[in-house]
Amino acid sequence: MVIPSAGSPAPALELSAATLELGGRVLWRDLDLRLAPGEFLAVLGPNGAGKSSLLRAVLGQQPLASGAVRALGRPITRGREDIGYIPQQRLFDRDTALRTRDLVALGLDGTRFGPGWPSRGRRQAIDAALERTGLLDRSRAPLGLLSGGEQQRARISQALVSAPGLLLCDEPLLSLDLAHQRAVSDAIDGHRRETSAGVVMVTHDINPVLGLVDKVLYLAAGRHLVGPPTDVLRTEVLSDLYGTHVDVLNVHGRIVVVGPPSESGSP
Repeated sequence: MVIPSAGSPAPALELSAATLELGGRVLWRDLDLRLAPGEFLAVLGPNGAGKSSLLRAVLGQQPLASGAVRALGRPITRGREDIGYIPQQRLFDRDTALRTRDLVALGLDGTRFGPGWPSRGRRQAIDAALERTGLLDRSRAPLGLLSGGEQQRARISQALVSAPGLLLCDEPLLSLDLAHQRAVSDAIDGHRRETSAGVVMVTHDINPVLGLVDKVLYLAAGRHLVGPPTDVLRTEVLSDLYGTHVDVLNVHGRIVVVGPPSESGSP
């Protein structure tokens, strides 16, 4: 594990010789990863490769079989306010009466007993998070009346309201139209640039965020690769990772990975 020199900021995320098992199956082993403050990491790979499980390990919800993980210079514990989390999208029921700003407020006091104490600073933090995602004018609307894209932007606001130094995103662009994909990506990237937060985004398609990504972690066949997108997303590199021929194509500026039938498509 890399130890930062005196006076330098701690890495946003570090995994050292990390191995994760689930149901007796090794998802990945001996993973070494260092994410500097302000870096954007995209996590790619086929279904079942352990992408979402990686986020659960960083959240303290899934123990490693071996190795270590630290975030922002500290060992992992559950319920840390300096780690923001955007889960996979699930639509709220139409009759959900919880207001948009109340959902965002849970990012400040959702792990505490009882509602948060009203204060000017608390209101300002909630308003700033809603403004970041363009939802300030919908702050008092019931969540059930928001569109799917607006609901996802509300979850982004909830994750950003505590000003986390590490932001974990699990398929945040899934099922969104291009306009909402852009709004969500801009909100995440804006927070990263203003606060130097590290970002870890699990995604099935890197193309919407390719211009933002510093590093790629590709998980497949129980193995892994880490590096810049131009180094990892190459035919010969992914073919070696899978142990069979895989084509990485550039189709009108979009990266497409074509491999075994069960694992074909965008990375």
